[in-house]
Amino acid sequence: MLQVQFLRENKERVLEGLGKRNFKQTELVDEAISVDDERKKLQFELDQNLAEMNSISKKIGILMKEGKKEEAEAAKSKTAEFKQNAQELQQKLKIAEARLLEILYLLPNIPYEKVVAGVGADDNEIIYQSHDVKGLGEGAIPHWELAKKYNIIDFELGVKIAGAGFPVYLGKGARLQRALVQYFLDKNVEAGYMEVNPPHVVNEASGYGTGQLPDKEGQMYYINEDNLYLIPTAEVPVTNIYRDVILDEKDLPVKNTAFSQCYRREAGSYGAHVRGLNRLHQFEKVEIVRIEKPENSYAALEGMVEHVKSILEDLELPFRILRLCGGDTGFAAAMTYDFEVWSAAQEMWLEVSSVSNFETFQANRLKCRFKGDGKTQLVHTLNGSAMALPRIMAALLENNQNEEGIKLPAKVAEYARFDLIS
Repeated sequence: MLQVQFLRENKERVLEGLGKRNFKQTELVDEAISVDDERKKLQFELDQNLAEMNSISKKIGILMKEGKKEEAEAAKSKTAEFKQNAQELQQKLKIAEARLLEILYLLPNIPYEKVVAGVGADDNEIIYQSHDVKGLGEGAIPHWELAKKYNIIDFELGVKIAGAGFPVYLGKGARLQRALVQYFLDKNVEAGYMEVNPPHVVNEASGYGTGQLPDKEGQMYYINEDNLYLIPTAEVPVTNIYRDVILDEKDLPVKNTAFSQCYRREAGSYGAHVRGLNRLHQFEKVEIVRIEKPENSYAALEGMVEHVKSILEDLELPFRILRLCGGDTGFAAAMTYDFEVWSAAQEMWLEVSSVSNFETFQANRLKCRFKGDGKTQLVHTLNGSAMALPRIMAALLENNQNEEGIKLPAKVAEYARFDLIS
């Protein structure tokens, strides 16, 4: 969430940033400032009212001691007027504060200066590509056919049990999933990330804290009886560990990694591009989360990018890295890098990781701060997928098929304890 003071002091930059995102409700910036002005005015009037009321209350006691009952009764009558006025001011202040929060929840983060303007995926910048992908898919068949051929993933069985988007992994398919999770966690821990095992459900405050609510409410599974949400990513519970926390400067950076099941409704997702493992309602993912001092956060972001890059190099998959344009950058992010792997049979790029810096946007909602040099200030939060399983699995199957079966890369085979699916 953006701070009103930031909107006041950087209005031109804010409007320029919202323009990069193609955000149309720019009038919300002026409305937020106007409502905040009203809030400040009401707060001032209330403080003055309460101060006057307290002053009169003190005089009543003195008057009563002096035997001046008539004057004391007149003062009591005046105090009642101030009390009524205070109640009215408090109600107006409450309405103004609620409206201000409502407006601020609607404003997305302001893109970092390196983020270019753009409408969508076609405007993203390709900053790295590992392979020339021409000809890599000659004779390849898609992963959903490979899964059926080798009996490692059963999509129809998943439909029977739960519905579309909930596949069942079998035999070497299940073992391969488990091996990839273990490898990703080990790789992250070796890089200095502390492993945590968080809940897979969160309350409303946690959803608002990281920006899933109210922006992505329609994409989250909701448990009505308990007012809880199934997590769309481990980023949500892990980052919320630090909600309402003041960290000591010496404890930064904080680096966490977590494995979780992820649940996304993916409403309105249809077509060939969502076949097989391309888009699921339940999937496994390993996440990395960092909390940094503001001046270090973009160096940390680049470090996270290099870390995810090293994972994909170990997996020996063709991949590319994109810096997202304003129109494709997530609501809460200031800058995001996407990693995509090449799907040999489908001949398309599949997103497998997003690595983002949220600057103070989440921290302001979370009230996550650090104390250093005698002052307290907001931290910067970052997160990234390291990695999401379904499309990694799809690319491993499609890119490593041969006449014998599916030959796994050395690092994957080391963890899976088999090198061939046949």
